[in-house]
Amino acid sequence: MEKLVNMFNDIYRNKRVLITGETGFKGSWLALWLHELGADVYGFSKGLPTGPCLFNLLDLRNKIKTRTGNINQLNDLIDTVNEIKPDFVFHLAAQAIVSESYANPVENFQTNVMGTINVLESIRLCDHPIAGVFVTSDKCYHNDEMDEPFKEDDPLGGKDPYSASKGAAEVVIRSYYHSFFQESRSVIGSGRAGNVIGGGDWAANRIVPDCVRSWSNNEQVVLRRPDAIRPWQHVLEPLSGYLTLGSKLKQSPDLNGQSFNFGPNPKIKHSVGDLVKSMATHWGQKSGTDTLFRVENEGILKESQYLRLDSQKAMNLLDWETAFNLEETIATTTNWYKDFYINKLDAYDLCKRDIDFYSKKSLSQ
Repeated sequence: MEKLVNMFNDIYRNKRVLITGETGFKGSWLALWLHELGADVYGFSKGLPTGPCLFNLLDLRNKIKTRTGNINQLNDLIDTVNEIKPDFVFHLAAQAIVSESYANPVENFQTNVMGTINVLESIRLCDHPIAGVFVTSDKCYHNDEMDEPFKEDDPLGGKDPYSASKGAAEVVIRSYYHSFFQESRSVIGSGRAGNVIGGGDWAANRIVPDCVRSWSNNEQVVLRRPDAIRPWQHVLEPLSGYLTLGSKLKQSPDLNGQSFNFGPNPKIKHSVGDLVKSMATHWGQKSGTDTLFRVENEGILKESQYLRLDSQKAMNLLDWETAFNLEETIATTTNWYKDFYINKLDAYDLCKRDIDFYSKKSLSQ
């Protein structure tokens, strides 16, 4: 862990860190990582989002201090932040599934926009200096399908409810910075990550858990857009970006209010279908590639064809860079599930193994 500690200047040790959405996929990985870094970790979420749930498998309830609450309830958030007085807040709680945003658009906007406002307001009203990292999405940009990597100053937008809610959240964050945080003792920033994969994700309508569920039952995977290009990255990559941003916000006030992309090399283009085929090789699927998946009609669900991120700003200003190449990302992810389901290894040991591997890769760069 030496390299990872150095990456964050050991800033999280013995610090109070609040994570909203700590029971989710990324939230559970982040909570474990911060716990391993010696932080005093708190969580705020409305419950377990999936079954199985990585949060339970990691026994995080006995490693961190978690509270049940809803980010749509402002007063609960204000009371929690005022009581904990965290040094850092990582806002991950969100409605994170594109298909769900079509099924329940009002709840999608309520959670992703008003929930973000409530977290910002809680930090604003707290008398303790806080560094707040707000996690949005690579889908926050207005996508004109030109297949050019998005930069942080590109127009925000979104044609589907999920993307629009993430673009709106970024507008809100920018507004709060200019209105309230320029002269505040607290500082804020946002992180826009690519399509995150990794062990321990069991959400519905996500490509990796869909593959694992289907292949475990000798079934084809159902895909909506096998030709869609996405910025695939292992979950530890953006988390390292969020942690780096949090540490640098405390040290460099000039980063206050800024947004950063955290994505893989934009020159490497891999489609949904490419990812599934690569995963199948590591999983040991014997079927030919033409039988691995089938395509079903999208209905009203529309998603972008091209999505890539330019992370040069994070590389230049935060000294952040990726550690895994695409093959390592896919292999590490697939092997996690194989070792969990087939070899019956413990989820904590698997996650700790991946963090250690990531550390060694970072150290070698």
